[in-house]
Amino acid sequence: MKFLVSPVRPRPALAPHLLSLAIAVLALPAVAQSTQNTDGSAAPEKLQPVLLTGNPLREKEPVQPSLQLSGDALTLRRGATLGESLDGLPGVAATYFGPNANRPVLRGLDGDRVRMLSNSGASIDASSLSYDHAVPVDPLVVDRIEVLRGAASLLYGGNAIGGVVNTLDKRIPREPAQGLSGAAELRLGGAAAERNGAVTLDGGSSSWAWHADVSDRKADDLRVPDGRVRNSASDSHGGALGSSLLFSQGFAGVSLEDYRNDYGVTVEPDVKIRMQRQRLATAGEWRDASGLFPRIEWQASRSHYEHQEVEGTGEVGTRFKSRGSDLRLQAEHAALGPLRGVVGLQWERSDFSALGEEALVPGTRSRSAALFVLEQYRSGPLSLAAGLRQESLRVESDGDAPGVDEARFGEAARRSFKPRSLSLSAGYALSPSLSLQANLSDTQRAPMFYELYANGVHVATGAYERGDASLGLERARGLDLGLRWQEGGSLLRANVYQTRFRNYIALDATGASFSNEEGETLPEYRYTGVAARLNGLELEARQTLPRMAWSGAWRLTLGGSFDAVRGSNRATGEPLPRLAPRRATLSLAADDGGLWSASLELRLAARQNRVPTLDTPTAGYGLLRLNLARQLRLGGYDALWYLKLDNLGNKTAYSATSMATLRDLSPLAGRSALMGLQVRF
Repeated sequence: MKFLVSPVRPRPALAPHLLSLAIAVLALPAVAQSTQNTDGSAAPEKLQPVLLTGNPLREKEPVQPSLQLSGDALTLRRGATLGESLDGLPGVAATYFGPNANRPVLRGLDGDRVRMLSNSGASIDASSLSYDHAVPVDPLVVDRIEVLRGAASLLYGGNAIGGVVNTLDKRIPREPAQGLSGAAELRLGGAAAERNGAVTLDGGSSSWAWHADVSDRKADDLRVPDGRVRNSASDSHGGALGSSLLFSQGFAGVSLEDYRNDYGVTVEPDVKIRMQRQRLATAGEWRDASGLFPRIEWQASRSHYEHQEVEGTGEVGTRFKSRGSDLRLQAEHAALGPLRGVVGLQWERSDFSALGEEALVPGTRSRSAALFVLEQYRSGPLSLAAGLRQESLRVESDGDAPGVDEARFGEAARRSFKPRSLSLSAGYALSPSLSLQANLSDTQRAPMFYELYANGVHVATGAYERGDASLGLERARGLDLGLRWQEGGSLLRANVYQTRFRNYIALDATGASFSNEEGETLPEYRYTGVAARLNGLELEARQTLPRMAWSGAWRLTLGGSFDAVRGSNRATGEPLPRLAPRRATLSLAADDGGLWSASLELRLAARQNRVPTLDTPTAGYGLLRLNLARQLRLGGYDALWYLKLDNLGNKTAYSATSMATLRDLSPLAGRSALMGLQVRF
């Protein structure tokens, strides 16, 4: 066996609970979701929510490639992490570090090139610094996830070259409350024997609204086909309170949230991370149709993030702290003929420290300010957009602390950068159901503090990592061409793209090694700027099949997707590290018009042979999944019961997007069954 697993221990006795829950649920009365009005006429089709991320003018058909998950689709897809919840969508993978730390990868780009947002505001944490650092969000309390693929830096910064992942919730209410409403959800099972639950409550009146939520998740070591992944258990919980004043021209609100997560580090059998983030946020909107700026929006937050890496003895080896604030203000100006647009400013500051013998980076302070403008022209079937963003950013290092025995970070230092981003977009509707899109971007990203100043053993990845304080701006020029056709239950969406980098900052093996005090030899990795190119293709299709005599009331929908990304060092021709292989998904979904629904999905991944010289290929795999769901009435409330069966063939599979030093330690989950019940009121 290549990977290290702990012996198979008796799993908590979840099976009887799952069976009892299933029998009880199936005996409950059903609620049919009628598609007709009381007079027998067809009910109006439910409108799709308008994309908010990167779409300040609320366009129904944004030009930039985007994905949205909400409602039952999100409920059935939720995983323990954001990365797991989104993995497998076209152009989206995950930096798999066991079941607890999965960050989304967009079009082959990860880390700081993917901007993580919470209600369109900055999410201050340390997840981009290391693969073992989890994103401090429980997907169970998220109402909606929006994903922008490609250069989204115009509105959110140069560190969104790969795209944006935005989690949306109701912690700051934006609409009047209609009495008391909410939801409660319970999940049991899965490959990690999860015990997971959450409750959300919303209430208030026409002038005042409030929100509250709590969540809790406990999981054991992940079960894989030949055992369990060692030290992969977790225990997390969180909660939030929020309230808003509502008035005819907008709202103003505030929220306070707390999230804690204790989880094991797979690469170290006795190291656990004890993480906590507290976030105070405020947001508001002012609308005045007759004014120079008919819509003004603002949001600000203050986050305190800390996590401790605790040894098996209980001693804290390293303590990471991040204190950050952000402010964002944008205003939509009055229309100038067919021209509409927004102007805005953004300000962020972050103070980071890593204390302890195994500190990888020195204490740092990052400050940034930016101005941006986006203008859009629409005439008939043609829409054009152009944008500009100018940033000013400063990164300061404290260097070595006074009196340290080993000088690793040198003297205090400061770097300043002025990245700029440009974008041009065009869309053309050939017919009501067929449209073409094109996006052209020129984006610059300033290196992060760890890319500049890292110098030490990174326990989580089992490597010695070195930064380069002389790194310059990373520049990317991208072209994206898209086609979308949708008619009734049929959908075809295709995108091809190319991104060319000058000074792409890659963390790659150097071939050298480092010996620590315990005599272990670790590979050396260094942040280096190289010329690079990424090419990719994304396809998605869906077709509702004609009703057959044998299908009765059941409606069948055939779906499929395919994506591929190819990245190369333009100077040497060598592949870029940790790219997802070619992937395809085939699915067959069925529903009976509102009571039952089911889907069978086959996920295929090709063998990844295009790897750097010092990496190893990753074998391909095929995973079969089955979802079953039923709408119910429970105590007078609407409810959804679901059953998720994953990896039915119990295939051993590895993620090509993981670090080579930890890939073999943590295969993907084995065969599992997870059952859940969501009640909405």
